[in-house]
Amino acid sequence: MFDKDIYIKRRKRLKESQHGGVLLFLGNEESPINYRDNTYHFRQDSTFLYYFGLKNPGLAAIIDLDENKEIIFGNEMTIDEIVWMGQLKTLKESCEETGITTVLPAKDLKEYLDKSLKNGRKIHFLPPYRAENKIRLNFLLGTDIFKTDEHSSLSFIKAVAAQRSVKTEEEIIEIEKAVNISADMHMQALKMAKPGMRESDIAAALHQIALAAGGNLAYPVILTVHGEILHNHYHGNLLKNGQMVLNDSGAETATGYCGDLTRTFPVSKSFTGSQKDMYNIVLSAYQAAVGALKPGIRYLDIHYTACKTLAEGLKDLGLMKGDIAEAVEAGAHAMFFQCGTGHMMGLDVHDMEDLGEQYVGYNEKLKKEKHLFGLKSLRLGKELEKGYVLTVEPGIYINPALIDLWKSEDKFVEFINYKKLEEYRHFGGIRIEDNFLITDSGSRLLGKPLPVSITEIENIRAAAL
Repeated sequence: MFDKDIYIKRRKRLKESQHGGVLLFLGNEESPINYRDNTYHFRQDSTFLYYFGLKNPGLAAIIDLDENKEIIFGNEMTIDEIVWMGQLKTLKESCEETGITTVLPAKDLKEYLDKSLKNGRKIHFLPPYRAENKIRLNFLLGTDIFKTDEHSSLSFIKAVAAQRSVKTEEEIIEIEKAVNISADMHMQALKMAKPGMRESDIAAALHQIALAAGGNLAYPVILTVHGEILHNHYHGNLLKNGQMVLNDSGAETATGYCGDLTRTFPVSKSFTGSQKDMYNIVLSAYQAAVGALKPGIRYLDIHYTACKTLAEGLKDLGLMKGDIAEAVEAGAHAMFFQCGTGHMMGLDVHDMEDLGEQYVGYNEKLKKEKHLFGLKSLRLGKELEKGYVLTVEPGIYINPALIDLWKSEDKFVEFINYKKLEEYRHFGGIRIEDNFLITDSGSRLLGKPLPVSITEIENIRAAAL
């Protein structure tokens, strides 16, 4: 938890952006795995963490804009809970550390909201992403469980997105802690991977590092020899010579801030010739995208810079053909690069995605495109501002199912050399990802540098084997 003055100032700024009514914040509940008392790892809602800093499950809060009140609703631990969980700080003590002096029982929230509604006051809430909070809103406000998002407050969403997007000094310090731990995880993978080892052995070692640092994983580890599958959480394969390992993993600090890095390396001491060719194309796209980062430029244009660099390299290998600008505009490059070049990062690894990409990564000047394959999954497109923290993560992914589909449709035959592509059918995937802070005139790499060149990676692999 930060100093309480930070939370007080955050709430003050939010209040200044709104114009009456009650702002309702729902914290997260415990979520059972297979029975009530056997729960998943608890993670507090990020917006609740941002404004109140409290990790306790089962909380709610309101900021009453008309009566200038800030209240936490929740229950103190019962003696049964103390017996099982141990004596912790009281809820009132925890709330005082975040600058909240009024704490009421959880059951009083409905009465407070009922009274506010009776007096004709609007209750503002953010779109819920957990089923239990949709049910809570149905109980508290009578909203349709299946249409809860339609009743969320657009002004509230936009205010939170604008405030959380620009990272403050204390946030950047926490994010760099997370990135540094993430870098340690990646160095461990680079050094320990060996032919015959299971993917799960390495994934477990990465999780251990995150836990030992006092936090946890920011998201489930992607550690796979099948890097062509974008979010592959399966860890049952054995590593074999000639394969590549794609490791996309990141840590979360005790305060909830995230790191998100990706490296791709050979199972053997060195990459094969074709792997080097493809890796250098991805590295060139990464460097081009990083070099273009600065305030005022649209991330959509950063994405296109990466896509064009990838496509030009693929044309040099004979995998693409024709006019590259036309190919990228049409979306033909998505045969090899099906996702976006990056996203915002902070308290969420995909920061504030629960609020809606159209409000976090886009704005009124730039609406999110939904129709074009590859572009529709670009989570960030708007102009960059000083204080934004984001990822840059171009890649090449050769997916046999996509080859078969597009080839059967004669799709983009003027841009894709399908005959040559068959030679790479079982190639796999490569991704390179780092985290950056947008500065006054450009960008800064966050965290300690992680090896990225072929020479650096092969030197580490040779020493490991």
